[in-house]
This record gives sequence, structure tokens and C-alpha cells, in this order.
Amino acid sequence: MEWIDKTLLDKVCVEAKASPRKRMNYNFHDSSDAKLQRMLNALQPGTYLRPHRHLTPEKDEVFILLRGKMAVFFFDDEGDMTDMKVVDPLNGKYGVDIPAGQWHGLLVLEEDTVIFEVKHGPYEPLDPNDFAPWSPAEGDDGVEEFVARLQGVVDQVLED
Repeated sequence: MEWIDKTLLDKVCVEAKASPRKRMNYNFHDSSDAKLQRMLNALQPGTYLRPHRHLTPEKDEVFILLRGKMAVFFFDDEGDMTDMKVVDPLNGKYGVDIPAGQWHGLLVLEEDTVIFEVKHGPYEPLDPNDFAPWSPAEGDDGVEEFVARLQGVVDQVLED
């Protein structure tokens, strides 16, 4: 048994801050072969989560936000944004259930944002075809411009 409490969230957030990618997972499942993957993802502003999808039919995933604020974006095959929500428990938006095959991405809006994520296992790294071809790869020159575009959408929604 393991408690999901402030101490654990704080620990994972400190690790995320120290990580070059500004994020850190904390797994509750025993191995990458587990049939159910359960984890915390601590995310800091500035981390880049390239839009992707999980093509395997049983790779639906659920995010429940435990702390912080983030935007979740959905796209069609051409890269046009089809939906976006700011997930913020203080405003009654707690998470999202993402069906397999749906292009999606995140933008972290507050320091020490933590999600609880659940998806079917076993763990398999994303195939290159699972990354959105219309989005820049992590570390590419276009990341800053792409993220600024997403931030502009968030800013416009928050103003309305």
C-alpha cells in the first residue's frame, strides 16, 4: 500500500525540477510489463510534451490532475486544433479520458503540476509514427514557436 499525499507529490516535484526535461514519473506498477500502468507525472512549466497518439486500441489513457494547472489540446490528422480545455481542479476541471488514436498534447501552466495517469500496459515507448508529424520533435528549433502558439490559445481562452 502506498499513500498519495503531499509528501509524495512534493518529492516527485523536486525531482521534476532537477530533471533536464522538467518532468518526472513515479510508477505504482511493479514493472513495465504490468497490464495496468498507474503513475504520477510531475510536470514543470517549460517541459515539452510533443503531441502524440496511442494507436493500439487498448491504449486509452486517463489523466486526473492532483495539483497545479495545465491545458490539454486535441488535434485532427492535419494538425488543426479540435478542442482545448484548461484543467484546473480549483475551477471544477479535474482531468480527461483520452481515447486511443486521438492526437493530444499538454501545456503545463503552473509550477509543480501533478497528474495521476492510468493506461493499459505493458509499457511500450511511442513509435515514431505515434508522434504528430506536424509538430516539432523535442529539442528542435521549432519547439519554442509551437509552444508559444499553444500558449496564445490558452491566453485567449482565459481572457474570455
